[in-house]
Amino acid sequence: MTFSRSWLIGACVAGALSGCSSVPITGRSQLNMVSQGEELELGLTSFQQMKTEVPVSADPAANALLQSVGKKIADVASGDLPNAQWEFVVFQSNEMNAFCLPGGKIGVYTGILPITANEAGLATVLGHEVAHAAAHHGAERMSEATMISIGGQLLGASLSKAQPTTQATAALLYGAGANLGRALPHGRLQESEADHMGLIYMARAGYDPRAAVEFWKRFAAATKAGDTTPWFLRTHPVTEERIRDLTNLLPEAVAEYERNRTPNK
Repeated sequence: MTFSRSWLIGACVAGALSGCSSVPITGRSQLNMVSQGEELELGLTSFQQMKTEVPVSADPAANALLQSVGKKIADVASGDLPNAQWEFVVFQSNEMNAFCLPGGKIGVYTGILPITANEAGLATVLGHEVAHAAAHHGAERMSEATMISIGGQLLGASLSKAQPTTQATAALLYGAGANLGRALPHGRLQESEADHMGLIYMARAGYDPRAAVEFWKRFAAATKAGDTTPWFLRTHPVTEERIRDLTNLLPEAVAEYERNRTPNK
């Protein structure tokens, strides 16, 4: 075994052993080799750039609602991400989407607001995005990508004396296998996990979690003629699957809602 291969294996094992942590609420073990300081810096830098590239909405009602609901959701998640730098921004875009950057930077596109329809619908979206931050999903994806890269380097080192065509074929198969067999399924797992955590966060903030199922039904109706990507190539679970999973989680979430019930609608 060469020195470089020994070093790569050592780095892989050390990273896996030192970077294990547990996701709040779900308790899933995750690999995270990115410090919170690095997360915060990455999120801040990317969000600042985003605000220079995409127009920020000047709609006072939309901004006021986002700040109000965002604060309530962030407050109940603060114990899971105590050093977060929460920021909620409405971006002017027809895209029916929202996003989270590491450290608590949340963007909501105006295109999704008609589908949220009400405060509880917006709480569904924000609960999901806040959950991504609290679960350190961005850092986990970066850590996973590092480990996949190390695996590719190990494969390359082991085939260093093979024919160039063999090396190229192996690299191609490894890349496709890593994407279809690990990266995409792991991304879908994170999305489902954020749905679960978000449901609990909105319930703790006083929003009826049954509104989450209604939001996703509206979303399905609004996007039914859209993405036709096969399920195994998707970064997110299909909407029908999300609705089914959320429905199954409602007993847990409704119990949480009843314990934390407030006058929120």
